[in-house]
Amino acid sequence: MLYRENGQFKTRYGADQQIFPIVQDRWLVLALIAFAFIGIPMLASEYTFRAILIPFVILSLAALGLNLLVGYCGQISLGSGAFMAVGAYIAYNAYTRIPGMPVIGAFLIGGLAAMLVGIVFGIPSLRIRGLYLAVATLAAQFFSDWVFARIAWFTNYSASGSVSVPTLSVAGITLDTPQSKYLFCLAIVTVMALAAKNIVRGHFGRSWMAIRDMDVAATVIGIRPMVAKLSAFAVSSFVIGVAGAMWAFIHLGSWEPLAFDVNRSLNLLFMIIIGGMGSIMGSFFGAAFIVVLPIMLNQVPAWMGVPISTALASHLEFMIFGALIVFFLIVEPHGLARLWSIGKEKLRLWPFPH
Repeated sequence: MLYRENGQFKTRYGADQQIFPIVQDRWLVLALIAFAFIGIPMLASEYTFRAILIPFVILSLAALGLNLLVGYCGQISLGSGAFMAVGAYIAYNAYTRIPGMPVIGAFLIGGLAAMLVGIVFGIPSLRIRGLYLAVATLAAQFFSDWVFARIAWFTNYSASGSVSVPTLSVAGITLDTPQSKYLFCLAIVTVMALAAKNIVRGHFGRSWMAIRDMDVAATVIGIRPMVAKLSAFAVSSFVIGVAGAMWAFIHLGSWEPLAFDVNRSLNLLFMIIIGGMGSIMGSFFGAAFIVVLPIMLNQVPAWMGVPISTALASHLEFMIFGALIVFFLIVEPHGLARLWSIGKEKLRLWPFPH
């Protein structure tokens, strides 16, 4: 009886079009954001920050970027790992070669470089679709692996091929603790998630969804497929590039090209399939599932007195991923986000049957 929309009247167009039309949703989201910024830094341990929270926040942003392209525009991509690599290496070169370059500025430059590369590899989407487009974007993955492994300029002529970043600072605050790194990443993800939510509710987002549902009908009603598809690749690649820079600078610290191999692209695709394609919330659900599942497979059997080897846990992880992908594609194609929406719809009717 507490979760009802009736009685909440709108007197302005802005109030009617707001992201969370129900007051309870707004308070819940504000409470979650406040707890994420205030409560978690006070309660979480260093291991929780390094192994769970920071990877979850960064991968949520990467999955969000891929979801804009695959979930909202319907353009299959297997090159998200390449766009993360472009963002990471270009941000690294901007940060190390330009004196006084701020961290956020380096991240934005990395995102812009990834956006340009995404547009280039998105051009084939104007002619091909489906599996053929997936293979075309997979070429970006192999191309980036070769470029960053063979061209020494990108690694600042490092003999080992790996690069590392010095201690970071933002606005005079040194990011030398897990709490500061987590809060920095969380602030960026919060801003970009809000921006992505508003983009998909606007002109570009509606044109992406029209192209996804039926591109011929979208063309008939005046939507230009070239603008819609390339803008989806641009925005998606920018977000993924920023996430790649954050993954390299904040989570890894030092990395090599294999840190952004094809497995990273597949993991991001698994995230949006399990979490829910075409849903901002689904990106967070999928990233949480992918990050927490390996840790649970390693810890829960030991808690129950049935320890398993690391190799078995790794194999179980792949088996569970595959089974869940098949399950969600057959039973609930919209993933965990749709289950969350169904739960909210049931709650709005409870305790009444209709």
